[in-house]
Amino acid sequence: MAGHPTPTTQLPGGAVPTHALKRPVLLALCACVLVAQSMVAAINLLIPQLSSSALHPSHSELLWTVDAYVIVFAGLLVPAGALGDRYGRKGALLVGLGLFAAGAATGALATGPAVLIAGRGLSGAGAALITPATLSILMQLSAPEHRARSMAAWTLSIGLGGAAGNLGGGLAGQFLSWRALFAAMVPLAAVLAAAVAVTTPRTARSTGSNPDPLGTLLLTAGLVAVLFGIIEGPSYGWTSARILGAFAAGAVLIATFTLHALRSAAPLFDPRVFSSSRLRAASLGTATGFFGLFALFFVNSQYLQDVKGFGAALTGVAILPLPVGMAVAQKLAARWAGHPRAVIGTGLALIGLGLLGVSTADAHTPYWAYAGWLLVVSAGTGLSMPALTLGVVTSLPAHQAGLGSGLGTTARETGAALGVAVSGTVLSAHPDLIHGMGPALRTVALVVLAATALVTTTYGTRPASDPAPKTPTNREPALPHHS
Repeated sequence: MAGHPTPTTQLPGGAVPTHALKRPVLLALCACVLVAQSMVAAINLLIPQLSSSALHPSHSELLWTVDAYVIVFAGLLVPAGALGDRYGRKGALLVGLGLFAAGAATGALATGPAVLIAGRGLSGAGAALITPATLSILMQLSAPEHRARSMAAWTLSIGLGGAAGNLGGGLAGQFLSWRALFAAMVPLAAVLAAAVAVTTPRTARSTGSNPDPLGTLLLTAGLVAVLFGIIEGPSYGWTSARILGAFAAGAVLIATFTLHALRSAAPLFDPRVFSSSRLRAASLGTATGFFGLFALFFVNSQYLQDVKGFGAALTGVAILPLPVGMAVAQKLAARWAGHPRAVIGTGLALIGLGLLGVSTADAHTPYWAYAGWLLVVSAGTGLSMPALTLGVVTSLPAHQAGLGSGLGTTARETGAALGVAVSGTVLSAHPDLIHGMGPALRTVALVVLAATALVTTTYGTRPASDPAPKTPTNREPALPHHS
């Protein structure tokens, strides 16, 4: 990969041009997204310890401790990505790491459930700045021929983050305390911020990206309402007034955002970007993959602990076939990047087939057989996600890479929330896990396979063109755009 440009080739304001990605930068950015993703999963294995802790949280407060991070994280991704494009991606990443650390410190020192929930939400806001900024910087600095490889490394980091979260949560739950896990995030975030400050160059800001406060408020509130409905649906009941009201409010707010954006001279983003069949298919594919993956995560820890009798730490170790399969498959994904439709279709189909395999597990299934199906799911994830991520990001102009990353990660987190909600709903209709696990995973697998067919038939071959500019502030020439 090319080294840093000389000062004579720098862009105005000191930003470096594209094609300047170096290995230390790649490692620092991937480490940031890995840590942000790890805190989605880590809390799940700490629930037993939290429920018996001195905080004495209620069942509802436990749910909010888990969900606050995801709801804030996913709800802020799109505006956070757009803000990074506008005001500086490196700055957004550093601010995000600071918020993440502040939230972790708040959680570690929490004296009551409300403070712990607030800390989780603050860390989620930090993660919302971290995730799109890392991908956007990679897109800006990677040479066209290296972008598929960069996307593969980035998506592998997300998978590793899930595994690291399970392992860290399991170890803390069995040998340390939940406060130790939160406390460990503070110096870790500080080290990552120092690594980013030293290694990562600034990229050119996009004057065509607009903060749009009203649009940001409408879209964020709408996404939060929808995510609340999805995540809390199994607890309150899908037909309860609270959940139906959340979905209705979310639909009204998102529709209002769409009307506002279409009429605004400087919107957060132009909703007409979704006229691209490629963007729609890549977003659906991203949501589908994580729908299946997080349904598996939800069932996996319960199966290994409650049915197989594994301890919390061993449960964290037992999920390691997932990142191993992803690491092997992502190398193939980079090699076959020129055939995205085939790679995406094969990968998503493997996720569905692997879930069907996992659904056959019972109390007598040996771990090696169970782990084999985990490898099938992880191979499918490693194959499909780099191409899907690249498909979303390259459906927008290069100067809106942060916005594209925000849209893709919103699809990812929404799919993950749906996977947990659907599998949890099916499980609740059965007397125990061993009777409900098979039907739950088969339901999820059939949805994944049906969505796979839709994604592969509608995935376009070319990225969408830049929507027509509306105002002089949007007439910034796009950086070179590669599919």
